[in-house]
This record gives sequence, C-alpha cells and structure tokens, in this order.
Amino acid sequence: MKSLKRATVRRRRGRRRISVLFLVLAVLVGTAFAASAAGPDGRRPRPESLAPAANVSRVGLADWAKAHLAADTRRRTAPRSPVTSLLSTVTDTVRRLLEAAPPATTSTLVLYDTAGPYGYLGELYAMATANLGGHFGTVTAKPVSQYTAGMLGQYTAAVYLGSTYYGGGIPDAVPAAFYQDVQASTTPVTWVGDNIWNMGNAVGAGPFTQKYGWDPTTSYFEDGGSVGNVTQVSYGGQTLTRKIPAGQDGGVLRPNILTGAGYPAVTKVAEALDSASGKTFPWAVRSANLTYVGELPFVYVSESDRVIAFEDMLYDALAPGTAARHRAMVRLEDISPDSDPAQLRAMADYLYSQRIPYGINVIPVYTDPRGVYNGGTPQTVTLAQRPQVVSALKYMLARGAVLMEHGYTHQYGNVDNPYTGVTGDDFEFYRAHVDAANNVVYDGPVAEDSTAWAQSRITAGLAAFATAGLPRPQLWTTPHYAASATDYRVFAQNYPSRLERSLYFAGTLSGGTADPNRFIGQFFPYVVNDVYGTKVLPENIGNYEPVAYNNHPPRLPADLIASAKANLAVRDGFASFFYHPYYPVQPLKDTIDGIKALGYTFVSPAAL
Repeated sequence: MKSLKRATVRRRRGRRRISVLFLVLAVLVGTAFAASAAGPDGRRPRPESLAPAANVSRVGLADWAKAHLAADTRRRTAPRSPVTSLLSTVTDTVRRLLEAAPPATTSTLVLYDTAGPYGYLGELYAMATANLGGHFGTVTAKPVSQYTAGMLGQYTAAVYLGSTYYGGGIPDAVPAAFYQDVQASTTPVTWVGDNIWNMGNAVGAGPFTQKYGWDPTTSYFEDGGSVGNVTQVSYGGQTLTRKIPAGQDGGVLRPNILTGAGYPAVTKVAEALDSASGKTFPWAVRSANLTYVGELPFVYVSESDRVIAFEDMLYDALAPGTAARHRAMVRLEDISPDSDPAQLRAMADYLYSQRIPYGINVIPVYTDPRGVYNGGTPQTVTLAQRPQVVSALKYMLARGAVLMEHGYTHQYGNVDNPYTGVTGDDFEFYRAHVDAANNVVYDGPVAEDSTAWAQSRITAGLAAFATAGLPRPQLWTTPHYAASATDYRVFAQNYPSRLERSLYFAGTLSGGTADPNRFIGQFFPYVVNDVYGTKVLPENIGNYEPVAYNNHPPRLPADLIASAKANLAVRDGFASFFYHPYYPVQPLKDTIDGIKALGYTFVSPAAL
C-alpha cells in the first residue's frame, strides 16, 4: 500500500516551512513515491510517507499476478476426474464438536497460507484480518496447515485467507478436515481468495452446490481470457473504488451461481463492475454458513476502497445484531513549540463554537539541528520555552481538546530522514531515504532501536510536557505512522490507545523476529485491539491537503467527505481525519459540515 503523510507548506514568522502529513494507501510493490509538484513558494513539498499499507514490501505483484492467473488457467483446462466426497469421514465426535454451542465471548479463528514462493503474504493478510477481528472479541490466528478436525466449533466464526494458489507444483496445504468441517458446520466461515474450488472437489461438487448454490470448480478469475478492469464494488448502498495498477491484478473470482430446483438461493453480498466489458458480477456471495469473497481485499487500498465492504461483512458473522451508528473524529496535527498560538486559538474557537471535541497532536520539542529553517543556526525549542504556545494549548484543553503525544521530536538526529532533519518533516522511529527517482524508500528501524531507546524518547517527551505545566497526554500517535514492532510494544506500555495508522511486520504472529522488509500497513474503520495488544482508534479518511504531490492530486474537503460517505457502508464505523492548524479555518469548517450532513456525530477520542 502506498501511504503518505502529504507534504505541506506553511508561513511562519515571515518564512515558509514544510510540514508533512500522510495517508495510507495499500499493499503495494516496494515503497516508492514519485516526484511531487513544487509548493506555492517554489519549495518542493515533502511527503511524509508511510510505506504501502499492506506493503508486501518489495514483492513483485506483477509476478504474483502472472503466476496466479497461470495456475487458474491450468485449472480451467485440466481434465476433470470424478471425486469421491469426503463427508462420510466426519465422525460423530467431530460432528458434536461442530454443533456445540459457540463460546460465550465472541471469538474469531483466522487461518492463513504459508506455502509457496509468496507464502509469507499469508501472515501479512492474517495480521490485517486479526486486527479487524479484534474489534469484536478475541482472535486466534494460525497457519491453515495446523487446522485439526472440530476446531471450527470452538469459535464464533472463522476466516480463511487463500493467498497461495494450491495446484500444479504447490501441493494443497489445506487439511481435508477443514473442508469437511466447513461443509458440515453451521459456524460462519468467510473464505477469501483462493482454493475454494479445492473444497468443492474435496467434498464433492454435488454436496457443495446443494448446500451453497454455486459451483466453485467451474468459477474462474478470468472472463473471456482476461481479468478485465474491475474498478468498482457496490456494497451497502455505496460505490467503493478498486484501483489496481495494470499488470498487477490477479483478478476477482466470478462465481458460477446455479439456479433451478435443488439449489438454494445465493445472496450477492457485493457486486463488482468490470469497466472493460460493462458487466457486473458478484464480488462476494453468501449462502448457508459460507461467505465467499472473490479476492484478497488488502491489495492497493484507499480511503474509499472495497476493503470497506470486507470490514463491514465481519459484522454479519461476529455481531449481526449491531445497530447502525456513524461517528466522526478530528484531530489537529503536528503542533509543536514552533506553532503559532493565534492559529491554535482560532481553531479552538471554531471547534468550541460547534461543540466538537477533538484531539491535539503535540510534539513537545521542536528541533532544527542544522538550522535549515533558521539561517544555518541550529535551533531547539521546548514547550516550556514557549509560554504563549502552552497558554494556547491550555486554552484548547479547556474547550474540548484531548492532549495527545506525537513523538518526542518528530525527526531523527541531525541527518535527513529523509528530508531535512527538522521536527515535523522527518521520521523519528524509522529510517527512510529518497532515491534517484524521487521515491521514498523505507530502510528499516533506526540503528539504536530497542525497548530502552524507544522508552527514552517517550520518557523525555512526558518530562517536557510536565515541565511546561501541561497534563500527561492521553493518547499516542506515531510520527509518520512508522515504527518497529519493538517500538509499538513500548508505546503500548505507556499509552492505553493509539490514534493512527500502523505497520505490522512479518514474524509477529509466528512469534519470530520481526522482518523490517516485510510488513503491512493498515488503517481501520472502527476501534480495534491489534496484534501488538494495543487499542487503536481509527484514522481512515486522511487529511486536507491543497497541494498536489507525488503524482497525487490535492485532497480537498470534497474528497474527505466522499471518503466519509463511502464509509457509511460500515454499519458502526467512523469517519476520522486530521487537519493542520496552520491552514485557514474555512476548509476545516467545510469538511466538518459535509461530514455532519452525512449523519455522522463527532465524538472525543478520549471517549473510545
């Protein structure tokens, strides 16, 4: 996923200074960001980039898509042989386990693939799914190869993520017991992506079609020799986007739904539009205990993407009685000792007049170690040295604000990381550089990264707040939304919640060493308890950014409102965004008015 905090330019004491934001986009190839347009003063905006959300980092998705479709072509052309149903092997003991009452608390079993050249993708997608499951209750995630007979009956619902196409040179790693249990059980199962046809063959096409009403053994990812150009998914009354770069689309399975006597009705949960042909077909279907989603929805996502449909569909399996409720949140971003007190007060006055609670992300120490914005003279300023800024912060707190810590200095040392080394411009807990093509590349944790180092940053930051006479911040937001797995666990030891988008590293589920080169970035439509053991509050519609950058157009109030509208598809979801207080009040007002008009109610991050 491409994720960036967008570059911005602001006027401060007669000069302009760049501050960076960002928004997470999706699983993508590498961590590249193209050159951006210059800002209004001629200075190039500096994107605050978070590696792709689902950045299956440095994976050639074009190669993955090619291999995926080649395997599906082989399946289509392979001779079909009679298959004996395995259902008769389900023992009475297993059947009793499957029919037992589900646990008292909501629990989710997430199963994922680990085999094949792209086997590591399974854990990344499983972490993303487990995080979403953490909204509903407890989650157990394990490789599907570890499934044992009767396990389904121990959980409220299960999700299987088919990310490895089994067949040809990759033997099927899904235990026969899982196929049998899905067929025999009433436990809700959400099957995502590949290998549903293997279940059809294993249990027998007849029993499968008679229970579910469609035939996965004659369902394929291509229609007329092409995956087409699926650009939209309709779900919950909303039109969601789907934007996959050419050559990297593994396709969406087109289910062969059967009609006539003996076949149950199949609910088309979501519909895909193939813009190449103008045809629509089911993106997700449901019958009996099985919900099938025709692709892995974590690849190349945005704030209005079809992943929203998957996020809401989990309610059907885990909390079907949930009533519709739409809440919104706003936070003011990148406030530091160098901020303009008058601008802060103006924002506070507007939000207070509208009775809107909000978060304020405060960086307690501002530093420009090489004097980039100070005529070559190094400068470091603490909150205690800016009493007018502290007074403005207290003014905000008295008018509905919630104090949040946004790192210690929001930069790293006296080096470009990757831009200027100045507070607000650079990463603090992660290294990055800009390559010759103006791409931002994530290099991994900082050299000093450790539990003690990360804790020292937080401890120093908290001391700076206390010295300035401010209360202890209630929440944490990671600078540029990027840190190591070690850092995230340190944040959890100091704060009960984070409000942000986050990176999740391979090795986390297996208990191994986190791999800094393989991770998935994610943002959420609702509050979750993630795989690091932390409550994470959502930021899912991005931020106002009037300047184009990195081949991305400006993001204006209308764009944020459109993303909020798409997220109405989540029955109990949020529209959460951030805003930089050095911008005028009017775009903030326009955004808030538009979100409220959609039926959202603004709530305090401290109330979640």
